[in-house]
Amino acid sequence: MTPSSHGLTIIANRLPVQRVEHKDGFRWQTSPGGLVSSMIPVLRQGGRWIGWGGSHTQSLQPFRHEDIDLIPVSLQPEEVEHYYSGFSNRTLWPLFHDALRPPEFHRRWWRSYQNVNRKFAKIAAENMDPSGTCWVHDFHLQLLPSLLREQHPRAKIGFFLHIPFPPTELFAQLPWRVHLLEGMLGASLIGFQTPFGASNFRNVAERFLGAELDGDDIYYRGRKTKTGSFPISIDTESFEEMTRRPSIQAMARELRADLGGNRKILLGIDRLDYTKGIDMRLRAIETLLIANPNLAKEFVFIQVGVPSRENVPDYEELRSRIESIVGRINGRFGEPGRVPVQYLYRNLPIQSLVSYYMAADIMVITPLRDGMNLVAKEYVASKTNNEGCLILSEFTGAANEFQEALLVNPHDLDGVANTLYQAIKMGTAEGRRRMLSLRHKLHRNNVFHWSKNFLESLGELEVVRV
Repeated sequence: MTPSSHGLTIIANRLPVQRVEHKDGFRWQTSPGGLVSSMIPVLRQGGRWIGWGGSHTQSLQPFRHEDIDLIPVSLQPEEVEHYYSGFSNRTLWPLFHDALRPPEFHRRWWRSYQNVNRKFAKIAAENMDPSGTCWVHDFHLQLLPSLLREQHPRAKIGFFLHIPFPPTELFAQLPWRVHLLEGMLGASLIGFQTPFGASNFRNVAERFLGAELDGDDIYYRGRKTKTGSFPISIDTESFEEMTRRPSIQAMARELRADLGGNRKILLGIDRLDYTKGIDMRLRAIETLLIANPNLAKEFVFIQVGVPSRENVPDYEELRSRIESIVGRINGRFGEPGRVPVQYLYRNLPIQSLVSYYMAADIMVITPLRDGMNLVAKEYVASKTNNEGCLILSEFTGAANEFQEALLVNPHDLDGVANTLYQAIKMGTAEGRRRMLSLRHKLHRNNVFHWSKNFLESLGELEVVRV
């Protein structure tokens, strides 16, 4: 059964709120996202959320927001630089995403990562129920389960990794691999997005720790840790409700009219990150048009690039490369008043995002590696008319569930171009059949099912030494 909310503590890198500045001060606003929306109803019954409050909150005291107890962790600028920007985002992030960029290994970053995890552990241990339930989230806090276990041996500690877990030959590169594995194994239950991630973790635990495996269970130093796949999802009903709003419906109609009513609308929405494969996707569009130049009159591709880590050289170079490819495609295949690619570099409010989803005939999601990719699920949730087509990278967690999408290898430009052609020419009946199946699967596993499933699985475990 689901653990008592009285004992539930959520620990994540960030609090579920963001600070919004006003002329007369500031206020807190609930952050968007599936994790926040799934946890808030449970925490309102008495739980707590521990996390960093942002760069302006170094001396912030615990406070309540919308009936939720929030406990900030204060981080110094140097800690943010080394623990977050450094070890989390330039060591672990590329390493866990197939080393698409070479990970950097710096001892000062690792020391900061250890210190910040200890800081989280101290605050969590002081505020959580010693025999209650604690759920730790993501790669920023992989040492935390073991640190908490040392102080509260009777607690039920769960850990969920939102990004992929790499295979043995990649994870082996990490100089501090043993410490990271031992940190995670302080949990009673470790959840991954896919069975592949869970399998990879069990393999490296056996290889580098000498742990014993029994199915999904790992035995190490007298403790048993269960592993499993718990694919995260979205608040499906919230997206469906937004599609019924007249204002959003009007935005979708206006978008279609502005882009030319008879042209198919292809859409890509991604954070500007090298893992998302935006540049490869644009080259596939170019490949399609080189082979079929007349298609430039039949579709328009909208790529929304959400700003991300704008001061990091890798990301600045990626942005320049994307803009160069867009200019090359439009220069070759565009006509006055009509270009095949529309590129937007900006954040879009959720209402605008839903209107884009509603207007799009084809969603093109081709990351080179992604733990899940919730944009795919948001698109499917927004297609309440059961029309539309999803092109999805094989290397996303979502592909494990969404087999009825048109699955592609994003590295294969010809293959992606051929799939784009198939989607543009796809008949209405086939499109509806595929979308109905995708929507059925989405309804069976929304974000509330995901969190309930994980917490019930954690609640059923006995905290014992073996």
